[in-house]
Order: sequence, then structure tokens, then C-alpha cells
Amino acid sequence: MNRFAAHWDLDPAVTFLNHGSFGACPRPVLEAQTRLRARMEARPIRFLAWELEPLLDEARRVLADFVGADVDDLVPVANATTGVNTVLRSLALDPGDEILVTDHEYHACRNAVDEVAARAGARVVVAALPFPVGGEDALVEALLARVSDRTRLALVDHITSQTALVMPVARIVRALAARGVDTLIDGAHGPGMVPLALDALGAAYYTGNCHKWLCAPKGAAFLYVRRDKQARVRPLVISHGADTPRTDRSRFQVEFGWIGTDDPTPFLCVPEAIRFLGSLLPGGWPALMAANHALAVQGRGILCAALQVPAPCPEALLGSMASVPFPDATEPFGLQPAVDPFEVELADRHHITVPVISWPTWPRRLVRVSAQLYNHPAQYEALAQVLGGRRGRS
Repeated sequence: MNRFAAHWDLDPAVTFLNHGSFGACPRPVLEAQTRLRARMEARPIRFLAWELEPLLDEARRVLADFVGADVDDLVPVANATTGVNTVLRSLALDPGDEILVTDHEYHACRNAVDEVAARAGARVVVAALPFPVGGEDALVEALLARVSDRTRLALVDHITSQTALVMPVARIVRALAARGVDTLIDGAHGPGMVPLALDALGAAYYTGNCHKWLCAPKGAAFLYVRRDKQARVRPLVISHGADTPRTDRSRFQVEFGWIGTDDPTPFLCVPEAIRFLGSLLPGGWPALMAANHALAVQGRGILCAALQVPAPCPEALLGSMASVPFPDATEPFGLQPAVDPFEVELADRHHITVPVISWPTWPRRLVRVSAQLYNHPAQYEALAQVLGGRRGRS
């Protein structure tokens, strides 16, 4: 255990190398959430009806500063999948229009694209991205090769879930804009893993989770919509703000600011998460991101050595996660939802939590490791020992 692990309530008997899936919230941030919940339950009307809006405004302001956006262009949502669905369901598509995705797209969001396209009679076009890959040029070229004069939107992961590639989104946004195509960036892993400057990026839409690498409580995320696109974007739940007479803020802000009764404390804790994580290293967030990147690179090297495989991408295409090819599966999935039996074995027999991912299709697979401040090299060594032994029997 390293000195930072004490800030998290993770089970010390488990080697937890899967921060990327759901994050892990440090104790001081959970304590801040407990205080907010106590305040809400003590005076529910005062908190939810009178005090909530200015509290949300302050949380949005802190988050907007962190991600390099104008506060009026950013609204809270429950998670990045909700953000993607919100944009997709606000599109005006005609039959024959095209939505461009990659074959590395997160499965839930690909399902949303398929549903929206089917309803409109639009077409989903898939760009096959190479993996292993030698550099970002190959990623950009593969994506742009699938653009046509009917492409209306491109959905691109900032960091791909299965392969853990940091996509060159600035290049992609510029190239697509030059072709008249809007970009929706699925930044589920972006905030807290890589530096963000959303206004400078210029994407029409960006959605990101705060419960992953920012370490906020579960259910905290945001949707950024460029100012010229906001009039068309509506929340998935239409509520009181739909016919607001207010003139002190945009309809975009009013509609997303209240969609109905829920627990707003996860998003309200985002400022505390940013403050606390940023206080752990002398260099603040830049130092934290650099440390996590370095540990992810080191961890990947340990696994590649054990499996005797080359690194599948340059270090520059990694953030705080890394995926490594692993020998093909020899047995079918036995659980619903589908979980690789070896992932279960790692958890139950070796007490290691790490995703084993079918890629691109079963029986091919990857092992994806994450790196957060509570992790340390010996944990990757423990995983490598098991993987190396497994390789010898395959």
C-alpha cells in the first residue's frame, strides 16, 4: 500500500486495477457529500427549492474553469451515456443522413446511435481504427476516410474504453469541421485523466464523467454544448423549464438545471473532488495526471514483458489506462451480463480486480489496467505473475 491509498475506502485485500470503470471516491469527498445530504434532509424545501440553483451554479463554475469552458455552456447530467443520448435525441436527421462512429465506440453509446438512426431512417457508418497502432496519423486517417457528404455527426471517444487510446480529438474536430461535420466527443474518461480546454477544442458537443478520474461521487457528469447548438438541445426529461418565462438565464440552463427530484449531491461535490485531488501532489492536477500516466506506462510494460508481447501503441496515446493483448479465450462466457471467466478467476482466486475485454470479438481479448494515485508497481507485478503463468498454459 502506498501513502495515498489511505484516502480511499477500497478493500486492502483486493488489488484494484480498474479505476476506469466506475472510479473510486476518496473519503474526504464522501464526507462532503454526507454533509450536503444532511443539510438537504434537514430542510428539504429550503435546500431543493431555494438553495440548490446557486449551489449548482458554483459547482458548474468550478468545473467549467477546470475543463476550460464558459460556465453558461455546461450543464449537469447523470453520466456520459446520458450526455451522449441527450445530444443524439436532439438531432434533426433526415432519411439517408449518416452518423459516423468508430469500432472502438463504447457499447452503450453505439446502441444509442443505432436506435436514433433507425428511428430517422439514417445510416450508421463505422470507421475501423487499427489496434495495435503505430501513431495518431493512422487513427485520424481511418476516421476521415469514412466521411461523406451525408455525414451529419461524428461520435468519437476521447479515450476509448476497450483499447484505452487517447484519441487526437483536436485534430479530428478541426478536420471534421473543415468538412462541415459536427463532432460529439464522448469524454467519459477525459476529465481528470487528460488536460481539457473545451472552448479551444471547438467541438459542438462534449460530455464527460466526473465520477471516474475526478473521483467525485457516482452520478456526477456534465454536458458541454457550444453556444450556437444550444437552442436545439433538450434534456431527456422535459420538465418545468420547457416553458420558462425567465430571462435571467438561458432556456438551456433552466431546463437542465431542474428535471425533477433527485439527489444533486454528487454534482455538488465536484468542486471538493477537484480541490482534494489537486492537493495531493505539490504540482497539483498536472502532476497528478503525469504521475498516473507514468504508472500506466510502467504497468503496461510489466504486463507486456510477462506476456511477451510488444506495446500495442505509443506511450503518447496513453493516459491513465492501458490495454494489452491477451491469449484467446478457450471457454464461452458463463455469466449474464457476459463476463470473461478469467476475469472472475482473477477476482475470486487471486483477489485482483481488472477487466478482461473481448476485443474486437470473442475469443480475442485484452486486459486493461488503470492507474490512480492509490496504485503502485507491485500490483501490476502481481497481475503479471498470474498472466505469465496463464500464458504458459495457453
